[in-house]
Amino acid sequence: MKNSEHPETVLIIDFGSQVTQLIARRVREAGVYSEIVPFQSAAEAFKRINPKAVILSGSPHSTVDIGSPRAPDAVFEAGIPVLGICYGEQTMCAQLGGKVEAGHHREFGRAYLEIEDDSALFDGVWAKGTRHQVWMSHGDRVTAIPAGFRVIGTSSGAPFAAIADEARNFYAVQFHPEVVHTPDGAKLLRNFVHKIAGIESDWTMHAYRAHAVEAIRQQVGDKKVICALSGGVDSSVAALLIHEAVGDQLTCILVDHGLMRQNEAADVVAMFREHYNLPLILVDAADRFIGALEGEADPETKRKTIGRLFIEVFEEEAKKLGGADFLAQGTLYPDVIESVSFTGGPSVTIKSHHNVGGLPDRMNMKLVEPLRELFKDEVRVLGRELGLPDSFIGRHPFPGPGLAIRCPGGVTREKLDILRQADAIYLDEIRKAGLYDAIWQAFAVLLPVQTVGVMGDGRTYEFVCALRAVTSVDGMTADFYHYDMNFLGQAATRIINEVRGINRVVYDVTSKPPGTIEWE
Repeated sequence: MKNSEHPETVLIIDFGSQVTQLIARRVREAGVYSEIVPFQSAAEAFKRINPKAVILSGSPHSTVDIGSPRAPDAVFEAGIPVLGICYGEQTMCAQLGGKVEAGHHREFGRAYLEIEDDSALFDGVWAKGTRHQVWMSHGDRVTAIPAGFRVIGTSSGAPFAAIADEARNFYAVQFHPEVVHTPDGAKLLRNFVHKIAGIESDWTMHAYRAHAVEAIRQQVGDKKVICALSGGVDSSVAALLIHEAVGDQLTCILVDHGLMRQNEAADVVAMFREHYNLPLILVDAADRFIGALEGEADPETKRKTIGRLFIEVFEEEAKKLGGADFLAQGTLYPDVIESVSFTGGPSVTIKSHHNVGGLPDRMNMKLVEPLRELFKDEVRVLGRELGLPDSFIGRHPFPGPGLAIRCPGGVTREKLDILRQADAIYLDEIRKAGLYDAIWQAFAVLLPVQTVGVMGDGRTYEFVCALRAVTSVDGMTADFYHYDMNFLGQAATRIINEVRGINRVVYDVTSKPPGTIEWE
């Protein structure tokens, strides 16, 4: 987005924190457009974007280390508001004449901030003399602040937990206001963008839709696009957005890789053919995918195999259509940040996503990813904006590699069939109990473990099925859903009675972090 289109931009400089994109999300929730750039290209981006304010992110790095990342000096010389968060506070202090030291008391997790003084950052949120929960995640700490700054908040492990230089509109905090574990954090960020930087709320999904349609037209021109349609919310919203931009230049392709939920392919095709006048091709590639995955136990190999086969199928389908210049995908921000830092930045790769990481050179196709900068909840708002029915928008996320990553250990047809049945019963029970919309994602996992059971008078030796259900806002963090035990007992009884091959059911009570939502 050129700055002439969005003059009121907050630039977020990413030093490699896993939660940098949550800062962008909070700023957007305040109705303000934000862009993330990695610190390596921050000087160029700062010049190009000419932002109204800058936020410096956290980082796994230490400012004490030689060669650790720094913010461009131009940021501090431009006369605009700057907010440093965690590492952002430390580099701000290091660059402006303060001191940072390693090896002090570490603070990870919940901490309490004592408000030492009033400030524009805390205005209407935290009063002097009060104490509030925040979320810390740091090993180094500031030991001397630069001239012009004063302390506005302290914690037991950080005497300079919040500092301010009102004359220059520089603010910095050692805690993370962007995460939900700092309950008032979003309000602080709103104060920064509205009260300190004076930016109006003009960023909406309506505005994004208009921008995205224009950007797609510019990128695609008069060329053909094929869209990987999985039937999930993301790919469906991407398809509708691209169709609005280029009409019949788009052909959607739904690849049934044999790893979908019960009746999923048929349901998706029916919905799209009945409600939307989109060209849609259904490709049955189940034998090909399951054949290649048969017996494969390594999660990364599974994901990479599925990604490679998707590309091959699309190449073949594109040839049948007489060639296509672009491949569209519903890639989202959290997918990108977990695979590679969004714009080439320094964060750590957690796991590869089948739809992230570009295309092989031989394809001669470019990617169209209109949702690449959006979070899941933003995509749902955009879906409503585009007229998708609520029943569809509210569907739980489903991973591209499908049931393959819910079958730890070797994948086989038999295991996929067992898992598909168990998953359908579990979701049926959730819907009957009226819990579907309260849960972000729920699914069954078939474990590579067999246990002894007794049914009737006979001994059984069958698989264990794990049930998973989480609550989340954006997929970046999640908590397990706290079911009533009667519900779990009933779901387990139905699965064991109705699915041949399962004789034991367990419930997964791991949050994210430390676990991921999916098992693989």
